[in-house]
Amino acid sequence: MIQKTIPSSSPEPLNDPLIRVLAGSIRYAVRILAVLMVLVIWWGVADVVYVLYSRIAAHPYYLLDISDILAVFGAFMAVLIAIEIFINITSYLRANVIHIKIVLATAFMAVARKVIVLDYDEVSSDYVFATAVLVLALAVAYWLVVVKNTSIESHGEL
Repeated sequence: MIQKTIPSSSPEPLNDPLIRVLAGSIRYAVRILAVLMVLVIWWGVADVVYVLYSRIAAHPYYLLDISDILAVFGAFMAVLIAIEIFINITSYLRANVIHIKIVLATAFMAVARKVIVLDYDEVSSDYVFATAVLVLALAVAYWLVVVKNTSIESHGEL
């Protein structure tokens, strides 16, 4: 059997100068995003301090009710989500791969923040149901990636 090979008129993508320049510009943009995320994290920490101080300094002094605690938790969780996004960015810079476990963990943390600060008196039952379905979907996805897919993890793809 005779096999015909079709000659390629374009060079390999890794050797193409345009692709190298574009990939380099994307890596530069990701570095800028990392710096900006650090600024957002520090701004978030300042916001946590401000929210806590303003809630403690309000009358009655040094007492927090449940809405105050939820406001502090919400601000705190927002900082943790920003830190997770920073980890996503830096892992991309190191390995040039998006790690699905970290992305799913970040999404899970963002949804958990929403569940923690959710005011069940203000939202409809459909919204609560949709949030529950989202939590379940993320849990199943995380389980499939982490528990059921150990062979891929050993090769460093996840």
